[in-house]
Amino acid sequence: MSIVVRHVWRRVFYRCVTFGAVCFTGSANAQTRDRVVKSTSSQPTNMPPAPETKPQPASRPTLSSPIIVVNTPKAVEDKPLVARTASTRAMNSPAAMAAAGRTVYGMSTTIKIDNAIKSRYGIRYVYGTAGPNTYDCSGFVWSVFQEAGVNFTRQSARSIWAMSEPVYGDDRFKYGTLVFFNNLGHMGIVSDENGFYQASSSKGITWSPFAGYWQSRIVGYRRLKPEFANIPIEDLNR
Repeated sequence: MSIVVRHVWRRVFYRCVTFGAVCFTGSANAQTRDRVVKSTSSQPTNMPPAPETKPQPASRPTLSSPIIVVNTPKAVEDKPLVARTASTRAMNSPAAMAAAGRTVYGMSTTIKIDNAIKSRYGIRYVYGTAGPNTYDCSGFVWSVFQEAGVNFTRQSARSIWAMSEPVYGDDRFKYGTLVFFNNLGHMGIVSDENGFYQASSSKGITWSPFAGYWQSRIVGYRRLKPEFANIPIEDLNR
């Protein structure tokens, strides 16, 4: 090999060694340099910011109104309901109503009418009969008054209407008043402002409320005239 060729290869060798040394040094420096890591968020960039949350109170708020516990008095608590009910019934008894002027007749006749009604309770209805085993409406009224000593001829509801006088206001609801329904085709005996006694075609002798079915069917309220029923004036509770 000539001297010139050896000289050229030597220069190439030195350059390769020098370049490798530079590359190694740069790589080493790169490994020792601090890395800058860019943080990323999982939230999309087009989403609105999350709303601020207010801290919750550690305990429940204090009530603005005080709680008041009312104790039932011992005397009221121990009072039986039966006693109050019995007292109410006593106030509505025929004798009490007669004493208070809430009946058509005096106390003696009113009690007799009440007993006669109660003794017929539940007896079935049959048209055209006046007892003792079946009754229609006018037959029931007639038999009750007969037993109480108020005498008049057995007649239809329409005829009894004709021999009676009208009553108005609070007098309509006095015990013993006659009440007429259905174009004078039916009648009964008033107990008070709540209802009346009748011979019902479905229930027999019974008490029925005015409210509901019967209220709109009332024709009027009447009271037997003393001259037609042989009623002593002193026996009327006027």
